[in-house]
Amino acid sequence: MTYFVNKNSIVREIWGTSDTILLVFAGASAEFALNKSVDWLYFTGKLPKDPLGRLFSTVNYAKAIVFSENQAALKAIDNINAIHASVERKRGKSIPDWAYKDVLFMLIDYSIRSYEILERPLSTEEKQDVLNVFNKVGNRMGIKSLPLTYLDFEISREKHLKENLNNGKLTKDLYKQYRKHLGFFRYKMLLESQILLVPHTVKQLMKFRKVSILKPAIWLYKIFRNLNLDWLVKEIILPTAYKQNIKRLNVTSN
Repeated sequence: MTYFVNKNSIVREIWGTSDTILLVFAGASAEFALNKSVDWLYFTGKLPKDPLGRLFSTVNYAKAIVFSENQAALKAIDNINAIHASVERKRGKSIPDWAYKDVLFMLIDYSIRSYEILERPLSTEEKQDVLNVFNKVGNRMGIKSLPLTYLDFEISREKHLKENLNNGKLTKDLYKQYRKHLGFFRYKMLLESQILLVPHTVKQLMKFRKVSILKPAIWLYKIFRNLNLDWLVKEIILPTAYKQNIKRLNVTSN
């Protein structure tokens, strides 16, 4: 059987545990809010109504693609395109190509950042592997002019961060929704996770401090994880309504 992502790819290791995926989720939740095309996510009303569910949907699609057989993965990507096309028809205009690219860039960048925070530094070859996998997704979606090397990606990523982000009214509204749906304590944990993870440009726009209070706690969490007690930490900090979703993130395909 042929899989969309090679079984030896570092991407399978990155997306095989809820720990790294939850950090990807945290970083993406900041950039979704800042992106100048966030109005597209507000158009259907689903994002402000259920911001966590909407973000989990994006993460779950990416995870399904990573672990799927080739044809199933292509079908999932085509389904994403069909959903976007439906929204475009309803609104009467097209989602800009750079907005698609921004989301793809988020998945690439936060996959790498999350894994390096929780596990180890990735080699240039492994980072290139991450880029290659998500470029396959982007190519199937019809996204044009994707960077072919990791060095080119870093340049493009920085350009997109500077040009396509803005802390506007919808940013503030979405963060209000995060707080409403998470509660005070979990909302603060989300903010600290974002401070730990996001690029400098995002920190500046959100007026985040430079260092997260979670940074010294990472080593302690790793000890809990080695003792198989990480479930206790997650039980305390994760929203009850999404615990089953989070547990399923650990299930990988052979």
